[in-house]
Amino acid sequence: MSFSRKFLMSCAATALLGLSLAMPARAQEDVAPKDDKVIAIVNGHEIRVSEVQMATDDIIGQLPDMPPKLRYPFVVEYLIERHLLAQYAVKEGIAETEEYKRRLALYQAKALRDAYFFQKIRPMVTEEMIRAAYDEEAAKLQQTERVRARMILVASEKEAQDIEKMLADGQKFEDLAKKYSLDGSKDYGGDLGYFTAAEMVPEFSKATFALKVGETSQPVKTDFGWHIIRLEDRKQGAAQPYDQVKQAIRNVLLRQKVGEVMSKIREASKVEILDDDLKKYAEEAAKAAKNYQETKQKVLDQSGGAAAPAAGEDATGGDASGKGDLQLPAQ
Repeated sequence: MSFSRKFLMSCAATALLGLSLAMPARAQEDVAPKDDKVIAIVNGHEIRVSEVQMATDDIIGQLPDMPPKLRYPFVVEYLIERHLLAQYAVKEGIAETEEYKRRLALYQAKALRDAYFFQKIRPMVTEEMIRAAYDEEAAKLQQTERVRARMILVASEKEAQDIEKMLADGQKFEDLAKKYSLDGSKDYGGDLGYFTAAEMVPEFSKATFALKVGETSQPVKTDFGWHIIRLEDRKQGAAQPYDQVKQAIRNVLLRQKVGEVMSKIREASKVEILDDDLKKYAEEAAKAAKNYQETKQKVLDQSGGAAAPAAGEDATGGDASGKGDLQLPAQ
């Protein structure tokens, strides 16, 4: 199982419970005082680098497709307009209205939450912890053999035997897979990509891992039907370089810390839900999160710590969506 699938799975229940929302979005490091220069002045108000950074955190969701080099001037212009409107709001007495006071209380709570995260929680995740998590998972990957295979799936033994004969007559495996296979991999000539033994049903894995590279199996029966398998390659697992995944690991560990801190705070606090419908929805959400976590753990236990390939994974073991996977075949 890849580092990303197993390690990130530990955060799934937390995300469902909404605890991940307690972690602000900022990925950059804090701006040092000496680097916090003034970059614009709006009617006497100084806009500094640190303010641009905080504003970026707030509106980053609106900028996902904007090239990084364009984000900076966009956010600065956003701040200029915000301060202009704020200054005119003060002139026209908006600061004395109940609407403003309600919004101020909401934004103050958010500001305090964010400050608590950056000052108290983020320092809990150290460089040593990130490196230790990486080393632990990387060591597991190095012990895991992955194979790449092609498969033709048919409904009966007779059909499988007929395909055996066609292969013996020199017909190409890929062409036969596209024509006869019942599996979705038929569109790729039966290519299943790279997988570990635990990621497939036992009968299929036993037959596949017994083959030598280039060999084709006899018909293999599973609950899905009859398979003809050809082994394409064998490789030992390897992790991506530390620098490439460091930030992703930090985020996982931070979410875990947020979950731990929130659990302790809630245990020491009194939270009352007064709306009956909201109580019902909250209970259903909690049950769903618990069931999700238990189901995932059962999958891990049954597979010895491995899981099926993630949706969108391409034939080389990577991610066809472009998001990538921390596990790569060794070169």
